[in-house]
Amino acid sequence: MSRSDLPTYVELILPTLRAVEKLGGSAQGREVTAQALVDIGATDEQQALTYENRPKSVLVDRLEWARSYAKLGGAVESPRRGLFILTPLGKELVQLPEAEAQARIRELDRTVRAARTANRQPTAESGTPVEDEVGEDASWKDVLLDRLHKLTPEGFEEFVLYLLRTYGLELTRVGGTGDQGIDGIGTAPLSPVLSSRVAVQAKRYDPSAVHGREAVALFQRDAAAAGAERAVFVTLGRFSEPARQAAITTTPTVDLIDGDKLCQLVLDQKAGIRIVPQVQEQWFDRFDA
Repeated sequence: MSRSDLPTYVELILPTLRAVEKLGGSAQGREVTAQALVDIGATDEQQALTYENRPKSVLVDRLEWARSYAKLGGAVESPRRGLFILTPLGKELVQLPEAEAQARIRELDRTVRAARTANRQPTAESGTPVEDEVGEDASWKDVLLDRLHKLTPEGFEEFVLYLLRTYGLELTRVGGTGDQGIDGIGTAPLSPVLSSRVAVQAKRYDPSAVHGREAVALFQRDAAAAGAERAVFVTLGRFSEPARQAAITTTPTVDLIDGDKLCQLVLDQKAGIRIVPQVQEQWFDRFDA
C-alpha cells in the first residue's frame, strides 16, 4: 500500500459533498470525514497509511484537502468553525451524473489552484493543508497531536483529566494496575442541581489508529461495572463507524473524543495553544479595483 494507491483529494471532493448531503445538508467536519470514509469503503489499511514525517493519515488528510477546496470553489460554506453547509452549487453537483460532476469539479479545482498559485499560497499535496475551517494553518493540529503522542501514557491520562476538568467535570484519577480500563471516575454537571456519574478512558494511541466497536464495547462494560451513567473515551486517533454506533446503542452511552475533536477542545480552552493574529491576504481581494 502506497500513497499512489489512494484517491486524490480531487477525487474525494464529490464524496465529501455527498457526505454532507447524506448528513442533512450540513455537518461538522469530523462527521463529514467519517461519513465519506464509510461511503468510499476505506479499509483499515488505507486509513492507517501515514506520511513519513508526521503521524497523519494520508487519506484523512486528503479528505480535509477536499473539504477545503470544496469551500474555496464555492460548493460548501463554513458559517462557523468546523461546521459546513452545502451551497446551491454543491447541491447541483451532487445531483449530476458521476462523470459530469467529476468534470465540473476538476474545472473548479483548476480555477482555485490557479488563483492560489498566483497569490503564492500553498496548494494541495504540498504536505501541509491549505487551511482549516477558519482559514488558519491546519498544521497546528498535527503538531499538537504529535506532542501529545510524545507524552507517556500516564502523562496523557493526566492531561486528559486536566482538560475535562476545565469543562466542569469533577474527576478522581483511577489509572494503574487493576483500573479495569477506567482512568478517571467522577461526576459531570448536567445543571446547577443535577450531575451524572461519569467514567473516563484515555488512550494515547498513534493519531493514525482507528478504534473499532470492540474497544468501545469493552469500555462500556467497565464503565457500567463502576456504576457510571455516562462515559468519555478520549484518543489521539479516530473511531470507526461501528464504534460510533456502539457508543450510542448500549448503556452507558459513550462520548467519543477523537484526535480532531480533542484539538478543538484544547483550542477552545487555549491549553498550551497561543492564538496569534494572521493576515488573510486573499480576503482583501474584494476591494481591489
